[in-house]
Amino acid sequence: MSEAIIRIQEADFDLTGEISALRKNDPQVGAVVTFLGTVRDMNDGSQVRGMTLEHYPGMTEKALEDIVTQASARWDIRKALIIHRVGPLLPEDQIVLVAVTSAHRGEAFSACEFIMDFLKTDAPFWKKEETPEGGRWVDARVSDDAAIAKWDKAEKLKP
Repeated sequence: MSEAIIRIQEADFDLTGEISALRKNDPQVGAVVTFLGTVRDMNDGSQVRGMTLEHYPGMTEKALEDIVTQASARWDIRKALIIHRVGPLLPEDQIVLVAVTSAHRGEAFSACEFIMDFLKTDAPFWKKEETPEGGRWVDARVSDDAAIAKWDKAEKLKP
């Protein structure tokens, strides 16, 4: 079982510092793969002036821990870090960091993508965008559902 580090916070984070701390004192790490999500200024054809992210404390952290547990069962990873911001955010702000360490890049890439795909669909976060037309809640995308469906298919294809 790999180590899961989960943080839900309003404050921004230092990407370089987080990655350095994640791999520190672990000579078995041969790969670090990261995903950094940021706020875009456009979505679904409308300008986005800002957004507010909400979550369900306790339930959200548990859901993220479960996702890392699933990733650890599939790939040999050392550590997984998820930092997800909540509260008001502006275009270009950092929203989410998913980072995975492993001995080998293939496992780290796959686990990082898996964690991010399931975070988008299974973690209880709610996003409200502020547009010139007013506020709107953002629904799940069909592409997010398709992204997790590929993992079920890949599992069924395993010998």
